[in-house]
Amino acid sequence: MRAARFHRYGGPEVLTVEEAPEPHAGPGSIRIRVRAASINPIDWLFRSGALAQAVPLELPAVPGRDAAGVVDEVGPGVEGVERGELVFGLGGLADTTAEFAVLTAWAPVPPTWSIEEAAAAGLGSVTALRGLSPLGDLRGRTLLIDGVSGAVGTAAAAAALHAGATVIGTAREANHAALRDAGIVPTTYGPGLPERVSELAPQGVDIALHAAPSDALATLVEIVGDPARVVTVLDREGAARLGTHQVDAENDSAVLAAAAELGRDGHYRPRVAHVLPLEEIAKAHELAEGGGGKVVVTLD
Repeated sequence: MRAARFHRYGGPEVLTVEEAPEPHAGPGSIRIRVRAASINPIDWLFRSGALAQAVPLELPAVPGRDAAGVVDEVGPGVEGVERGELVFGLGGLADTTAEFAVLTAWAPVPPTWSIEEAAAAGLGSVTALRGLSPLGDLRGRTLLIDGVSGAVGTAAAAAALHAGATVIGTAREANHAALRDAGIVPTTYGPGLPERVSELAPQGVDIALHAAPSDALATLVEIVGDPARVVTVLDREGAARLGTHQVDAENDSAVLAAAAELGRDGHYRPRVAHVLPLEEIAKAHELAEGGGGKVVVTLD
């Protein structure tokens, strides 16, 4: 099968497209013929070697945590999904940017999403919905999301708005108009955030989600006033030091199904900034690592 692979750690230039052995569905899993896969921060952290000591990969490795495509193998013990069904979901730590990928968590693609949007939804939506869980009932509360225009922030804001929360989010000014259209109150990153948020929410902020690769966790605690009402999906060290919640993504089909339901009902649409073919995988990683928005690689 065609696959993106890297034989050594390094920059985007270590990525090549080459033939690789096909994976097959085992117990509790399915295999899809991949139509699109997204690039997440974990992908370039693995590729660069930044996580090599903590989580060494067997090289050569295929990057990618999530993908969307057509089911072509159903493993033993799997029910409720059939060959030919279009799904999106999560594979292993690094294995989805290839012609075939094995998923251990999945859900049907809602008809409201393109295949590229479906590919962008997997890891972001699972992280977002798990990140909101420790915050309890959202109805009538004001939620501050640091990094609201990213993959995690987009999914979290959609779920929170649907649940009846008021959402304030940090983002680049170029994204503010789109955020307002989605019902989100935007503000900018950086110094002065407590003052800006105070003007936007004079009644105060009830809860906060740290969803951007920023050093704002302590500021979120300052704004909310209670670390128990703040969640980070990124800063494990900061959570331990400050006493906030910290959550990791897990391969959970039920959470993916909840995200898909939000999509079917028109409440959640994953944002995609760039779409490139598999042959441009190095450029795709470069774009994603540069912070230019969600990047999806297609294999059609």
